[in-house]
Amino acid sequence: MAVEDLAFLIPLLPALAFVLTFFLGKKLPTGGAIIPIAAIAASFVISILITLKLLANPEMVINQSYSWFAMLNIGILVDPLAAVMLSMVTLVSLLIHIYSVGYMSHDKAPSRYFAETALFTASMLGLILSDNILQLFICWELVGVCSYLLIGFWYEKPSAASAAKKAFLTTRIGDVMFLAGIVILFSDLFKIFNGTIPDGVYILRFDEIFAHIPEIAAMNSNILGMEVSHITLITLLFFGGAVGKSGQFPLHVWLPDAMEGPTTVSALIHAATMVTAGVYLVARTFPMFIAAPDSLMIVAYLGAFTAIFAATMGIVMNDLKRVLAYSTISQLGYMMLGLGIGAAIGAEAVGISLFHLVNHAFFKALLFLCAGSVIHAVGTHDMRQLGGVAKVMPITAATMLAASLALAGIGIPGTSIGTSGFFSKDAIIESAYLFGETTGAWIPYVLAIVAALLTSLYIFRLLFMTFYGKPRTDYGGHESPASMTVPLSILAVFALFFGGLTSRVFNEFVSGTFVNNFVNMDIHELATMGGYHLASHGHHHEPAIILWMPLIVALAGFVIAFLIYGLKVVNMDRLVSRNNAVYKLLYNRYYQNSIFTNFFSVKVIYEGFAFAGSAIDRGFDWMVKWMGELMLETGESLRQFQTGAVQNYATAVITGVSLLVILIKVVMEVL
Repeated sequence: MAVEDLAFLIPLLPALAFVLTFFLGKKLPTGGAIIPIAAIAASFVISILITLKLLANPEMVINQSYSWFAMLNIGILVDPLAAVMLSMVTLVSLLIHIYSVGYMSHDKAPSRYFAETALFTASMLGLILSDNILQLFICWELVGVCSYLLIGFWYEKPSAASAAKKAFLTTRIGDVMFLAGIVILFSDLFKIFNGTIPDGVYILRFDEIFAHIPEIAAMNSNILGMEVSHITLITLLFFGGAVGKSGQFPLHVWLPDAMEGPTTVSALIHAATMVTAGVYLVARTFPMFIAAPDSLMIVAYLGAFTAIFAATMGIVMNDLKRVLAYSTISQLGYMMLGLGIGAAIGAEAVGISLFHLVNHAFFKALLFLCAGSVIHAVGTHDMRQLGGVAKVMPITAATMLAASLALAGIGIPGTSIGTSGFFSKDAIIESAYLFGETTGAWIPYVLAIVAALLTSLYIFRLLFMTFYGKPRTDYGGHESPASMTVPLSILAVFALFFGGLTSRVFNEFVSGTFVNNFVNMDIHELATMGGYHLASHGHHHEPAIILWMPLIVALAGFVIAFLIYGLKVVNMDRLVSRNNAVYKLLYNRYYQNSIFTNFFSVKVIYEGFAFAGSAIDRGFDWMVKWMGELMLETGESLRQFQTGAVQNYATAVITGVSLLVILIKVVMEVL
């Protein structure tokens, strides 16, 4: 049997592991962890073998579709974009599951944990493999449900239960937009086919959608007095879904609070699943975005703003996991910026963005698992209570350093020397410069450069405050067991070397996603349709200062962090104060919680619905009371006729029959 025939097992095996672990986990050692570990390991092997086969046959695509009902189908699609995502998700998820054996060893419900993480992984793999937008949405919703369960895993904690609800409700906003986009898309395609769908045509399959982009782009609607292309409306609604899932401003507010779950859940959500789903959605539907006027510009601007917005909050957080949470939001902003840059570089943007997504998965999973190792050993995640952890946890400290270098993007421009983050993040920043040259929009580039400075500052601040210097409390501590440190070491190797070893092959492989035997899109023609002017392929001749600028700002961030938190040449007590308006603004996260939760959720939504409900209730009360009084009065009036005298009833019957006879005679004469 050919390996491509086994592609359906990639999500199916973790799904079966969920069922087995849920029912049998309590009776097995370590909560039945061996079941999802074995299942995901098998999925990883199949994913890698398929990816290698596609690398050897660039135009090959694995597609298996089966009729569901009417013009809809279920099916799988493995092209370069899906292949690299499958390989990354299965590998990172596998390492997190192995790490979890030690991390969750003292938890009271390990079987529930491993069952839920297996379902989470299966849902994400199903999302990636979907060959149609409706199936992708169903898996998208399953991912949301699993995130709710895992963020609120310790549901007895009010903060965890609240964070789970916040994540679920916030992402629902984006999900409603995504669903609205699917409904409009379906309606447009139905009109294009004049309501008659030929046999064997699945209307929401990606190749069918892409084949009808010109017809969809020709449709317009008047919205608030503006003529809006349907292709722009649909892609922006899709992007709204991505904004919710991938934590872009303003729907990013759930991500920092998602730290209430186990640290391994944070690693799974922030590295391999959930937040990458939104980036994948935009990448998967990229031909629609590049054919939609203005859509990619909005993606680029919002991505760049999210990158710097989250980074400003990361520099003042004192909780290990919250720093990393804001780091995730910032890096997701970079990925969206990378896709938005497609307005200048075409399909190459998909390769650049996905390369950063994969590299980010390695070093962000490593950062979270290192944080989990520290928390597991010392019992706190407040950096102000730590310091000197490297002395008691040398392996964790070394791997954390590797992850920090990758996040900061340390490397030498023009060479193959550098961390994984260097090769992917720098490529986005350099392409943002080209984006500015091509479109005249320089704001995304400026924001990306400043965000790179802040990224280096907050991650090295975390490193110096946690691992170096003298202990600030008597926290004890010890190195984590091998089940935790081995996955850390493997991820550290990927964080340091994966980018340099694969950058050229990866970008060429993924950028060719939409030129194969499943779809064969003319990206330049679509870009013309969207009003974008693509730069020539030989554009990689940026000035030397542009190539070196990301490294310069990264080193500047390191130096600032070293001077302040390493050598302590600056007394931070004067800056870190409630009297400092800027610090207060950043530490309170721009008062987002007050604005979104207390004002919108409580004042606008809760109290608004309460007032509306009260008004409706009063209206129903009045209506019921009025109807009751009317019935009573009517009954009282009719009761007067109930005299009990037979002669009165006989008179009434005779009178009624006489009137009826007269009425019938009159009608017959008229007719």
